[in-house]
Amino acid sequence: MIDFSKIEQYRENNRIEAKRALGGLPESIWETYSAFANTLGGILLLGVEEQKDKTLHTVDLPDPEWMVEEFWNIVNDPDRTSVNILSPRHVRIENVNGDRIIVITIPRAQRYDKPVHVGGDPISGTYRRSGEGDYRCTREEVMSMFRDAAVQTRDMKVLDDMGLDVLHDESILRYRIRMEERRPGHAWEELGETEFLCRLGAAGMGPDGAVHPTAAGLLMFGTSEEIVREFPHYHLEYREYMGNDDNCTDTILSDSKDWSGNLHDFYFRVCNRLIRGVRSTFREESGDADDTAVHKALREALANSLVNADYCGCGGLVIVKRRDRITVSNPGAFRIGPDTARSGGVSDPRNAAILRMFHLIQIGNGVGGGIPGIYAAWKKQGWALPTIEERFRPETTVMHLPLSGGNEAGSSGADSGGNVPVQKDTREMSVAEYLTDNISATCGELARYLEIENEEADHLLREMAEAGIVVTLETGGEPLYKRRS
Repeated sequence: MIDFSKIEQYRENNRIEAKRALGGLPESIWETYSAFANTLGGILLLGVEEQKDKTLHTVDLPDPEWMVEEFWNIVNDPDRTSVNILSPRHVRIENVNGDRIIVITIPRAQRYDKPVHVGGDPISGTYRRSGEGDYRCTREEVMSMFRDAAVQTRDMKVLDDMGLDVLHDESILRYRIRMEERRPGHAWEELGETEFLCRLGAAGMGPDGAVHPTAAGLLMFGTSEEIVREFPHYHLEYREYMGNDDNCTDTILSDSKDWSGNLHDFYFRVCNRLIRGVRSTFREESGDADDTAVHKALREALANSLVNADYCGCGGLVIVKRRDRITVSNPGAFRIGPDTARSGGVSDPRNAAILRMFHLIQIGNGVGGGIPGIYAAWKKQGWALPTIEERFRPETTVMHLPLSGGNEAGSSGADSGGNVPVQKDTREMSVAEYLTDNISATCGELARYLEIENEEADHLLREMAEAGIVVTLETGGEPLYKRRS
């Protein structure tokens, strides 16, 4: 929320756009409407101009009521905009120092409303926000939004140009053995392989009357050579840097050709490596050193990335483990907002059939509590909290998992008890984001936002001030910090 009494302290950024608009509704606001809706949401200010020094100042709109009425006429016109995602509470007239301006708060669109575009052609009329400006999306970005908007997830598609011979028999056998171990006596135990795959959702009947693999079946049980025929950008990668230098100590690649390269086998190849050497102070009742809340959360993070990756997207799924942090990166943007994901209670997997297959062998079924469980495990451990980052061009979701920091006890990360580089970097991003949405904040406010001690927040803010990221405002009381423009 903007404090309009201090509007000159704000700057245009990825969440704020200002238009002078003295001549009526600028045509460019519809590109911004599309861009904010398709990215992270934002605030559009009409009757506000950006001056040469980048400061924002209001001008008095001569007839804001007429402009609001005109805005509603256009946003509700399907020939002008693909969908109206606003309600009356999102558009209001504000009086700022005697000047009347229009404030339009544009939320992030739900996936089923995307792509939000202007005009009748989504390929040429879809925009996103980057920095202070809007850009026209590529065809690939638009098609990615259409895929996510579908009611039936893409992994349920029957691939009628492939036969079941593209599936890796040993992967299927390993899956069935695990299912029998975790669900003894299950009704599917006695089924033949073809019927089992159909019940599982890994295969289905095609228009030719024959059984073919589904996209989920191919991804879970196919070989990498066959998977890339359907998903050309498919790539799974795991790297470890556990020494004192930048030399990679362990690598798993889906295209190495010495294993199947599918999702099922990747999970089990990576899982033990991911938790190996990560010491948690708090063991579960079983007393198993590898069955703590942190280890469960790491397994959850791995399964979550496999279930929610967009395998038609670019960049591949990459997991990097270092002594002080783990980074999980997968193609595809969040289908729900990161804040909603952190809060829990809402599930919208990109690959519902793959999720079900993992659930049947008790993987990714909430044992670690999903994303809220990951945060809870890190908070209990006393480590710096994970951060979720959304990137565009190409769409990528990145989860940063620090293995130290905060009030840690028993961490295996480097510089135990100190501020490791990734912790500082991710917290700097969080502070910068907070100071984008708020003019300024005290050290105490930021400490509560980051869930760290005041002393630690003070140290971080001093470093950010020295680096020129934030500036300190002396108020005669507790100093205020604001983002440097």
